[in-house]
Amino acid sequence: MNILPASSITAGALDAEKMRVEIVSQNIANAHTTKGIDGKPYQRRIVAFESMLDAASGNPNLQSVRVSEIKRDETPGEIIHNPEHPHADADGNVQMTNVNVPFEMVDMVTATRSYEANLAVVRNARQMATQALSIGR
Repeated sequence: MNILPASSITAGALDAEKMRVEIVSQNIANAHTTKGIDGKPYQRRIVAFESMLDAASGNPNLQSVRVSEIKRDETPGEIIHNPEHPHADADGNVQMTNVNVPFEMVDMVTATRSYEANLAVVRNARQMATQALSIGR
């Protein structure tokens, strides 16, 4: 019997937010990658979440979250004129990534705060369970 079904739900949210932080980190790290393995500039990745039923709890009304997919943002990046860049075309233009670092930083802060909030739920649930067990002593 699961005493704290919220713990398994929160664990799913922690995993999802961890993945979101990792993807945002990749986006920031590749913000200036103008040529990848495929020969094209890096394209921003986006994490999509979906809700799922928590079958392990035995309560069909409890839902958790998980990463449903990681997709590419197909928005084209800015084209800048820099004839000295190693990836410049014949006209001296370079196709840049579509990563907006300030936007990614906001996304990183949001994901981190969500992770911290879910971690606080786990800590509080553990503390309540410990206090409930100590009542009978």
